[in-house]
Formats: sequence, C-alpha cells, structure tokens
Amino acid sequence: MFRKKRSPQSSVVGLELDAGHVAAAEVSVDGTLTLTRGAVAELAPGVIRDGEVADPIALAEALKTLFAENELPKRVRLGIAHQRIVVRTLDLPTVVDDPKALTAAVKEAAPDHIPMPMDEAVLDFQSLGTVDTPLGPRTRVVVVAVRKEMVERVAAAVDGAGLEIEGIDLSAFGMVRALASEHEGAVVYINVAGLTNVAVANKDGCLFTRASSGGVESIASGLAERRGLTIEHARAWMSHVGLVSPLDGVEGDMDLVSATRTALTDGVRELADGIRTSLNFYRTQDAAETVELGVVTGPAIAIPGFVETLSEALRLPLEARVVEHADATDDDAGRLTVAAGLAVAERP
Repeated sequence: MFRKKRSPQSSVVGLELDAGHVAAAEVSVDGTLTLTRGAVAELAPGVIRDGEVADPIALAEALKTLFAENELPKRVRLGIAHQRIVVRTLDLPTVVDDPKALTAAVKEAAPDHIPMPMDEAVLDFQSLGTVDTPLGPRTRVVVVAVRKEMVERVAAAVDGAGLEIEGIDLSAFGMVRALASEHEGAVVYINVAGLTNVAVANKDGCLFTRASSGGVESIASGLAERRGLTIEHARAWMSHVGLVSPLDGVEGDMDLVSATRTALTDGVRELADGIRTSLNFYRTQDAAETVELGVVTGPAIAIPGFVETLSEALRLPLEARVVEHADATDDDAGRLTVAAGLAVAERP
C-alpha cells in the first residue's frame, strides 16, 4: 500500500520501526518466505512513541548507522503501526473485477466509513475477492486510511537516513504475510513489541487490524522506573526471570526478581485485556469470522512463558512463531518477522 516509487536496482529491505527497536530484513521467496539477512538496533526511549516518530533526527541517525554497519541495500518497504490508523472492511454493492473501476468504487464508498476528511488522508485497500452476502454477491475490500502528516513525518525520517522508499505498508499486513497460516478459518496474529499489533486474517488476506499502546516496552519502562534500572537492564531482567520458573529458583536479588515477575504478570493481564477488546470489536462486524487460534511474534516471545500465560489469559490457543530463517537466532527472528513480511508486497 502507499507505494511511493520504484527502482529496478537491488533488492528491497523490509523495515519495521518500533518504539524499542528498528529491524531490517532481506528475504528469499521460493514457495515460502525465508529470512536471508537481518539486522536489529535498539532505539533510545522517546524516539518513537505509540507508533509516531517523535525525534526524526535521532531515528534517521539510527537507521543510517544500522544500514551502513550491515551493508544493507538502501531500497526499503516501510511498515507503520499506530492507533489512529483506520481499517474498515467494506462490501461494495456490485462485483468489480477491473482494477481501475475497483479503485473508483472504493474512493466513492470510503467517505461514508472513514472518520477523517479524505483530503487529509492517505487511502489504500486490499481486495478479498467476491463474497456471497444476504444481499447477493459483493466485492469485499479492506480499506486503510491514515493521516498524511503521519506518513510524511515517518517518510522524512527514513529519507533523512539516505534510504529510498519503495513503499509504505501496514506492519500488520507484513506480519500476516510473514506468518501466513494454512488454517482454513480466521487466525489472530499478534505482534507484541513497543505496540501490540493485532490482525485477524484468513487464507484470502487480512480481515481486521488494530494497534494498541502497551507491549513489552511498556512493561520494561515501568519496571525500569520503579526499580531505578536502565531500559536495557529491565529488558534483560524480564528475559531472565520470565513466567515459568519458581521465583526461588531464579538467580539474582530476590526483591528485583519478585518485582520483575509482578511486572510481567500484570503486563500480560493488561495486554490480554487490550487484545480481547480488539477481538470483541472485530466480532461486532457483520462479516466477522470465528477466531479459534492465534499466533504470537515479536520481542515478547523471547520471554519464557509469555505466550503460554497470554494464551491462558485470553482462553485462546496461541503459539509463538517466527519467519523461517537461515542464520538469525530465534530471539532476533522474533524481532525480524514483521520486517521480513514487509520485504515482499504479496504473500508467497
């Protein structure tokens, strides 16, 4: 979506910008998506807040360093995630096969469903094909709208790093492409990072997505503030303590171990509440499908017991999953999965 420019030279690198890190991924496609090369850099707190670029100069410098040190191609497909992105599923009143006619039909219908002025929005859509409805066959599309100022701000930071933007896409769409399930029905995909990004998709594509504040970075920030730690130390303690081992079996200062376990337990409960709210909103839609299982990726999967505890809180079977990878560690692969999906424009 939001394609900007094309160039025939070099491969495209998927680029995810998160509050806690930036991730860049190159992939190969041979029936499935495989991560061939990736790089991750931690971001200082405050550079990106709730999906918005707060310090474009610092972000540009971080990206410039990441790409230079890892000798990555400078053509990127960028992912965005933010609470103010609007996603709606529309059933157009007629079946439309011609791409130009479909674009015109979406533009005509969108103003009745998108709560922002169209002249201030960047609009794109994905077709889910023809569906049967009580009113007869319809063309179902997922429409995405975001304010121009948000796109322009993040694009300026990426341009400032000397990168060429091939396109800008929803991070949620990249996540679904990277982890596409063979399951026949709808699956919920969850990326728990600086934001918690939720998407519901079936074999035809993404049906719903919503980003919410809160994630592992919020848990780490809260722990760091309460215990006088750096954000890096807080992250390390969260991975060390986890949610599996009995507290008396975890090495380290017992007060800090206990505080870390409490932060994780409370954090998972709050995350589950937010994800449940998103799923309940999805279920109110006329075209909603039953969600019976879920997939989790992102930095959170490196925390022992995180996915299992979240599954119990949601009362929904969840599994941790990363994109297939050649050399990356599983911890890095969790942070590179969305970026890998952003490196391609379509599902393999």
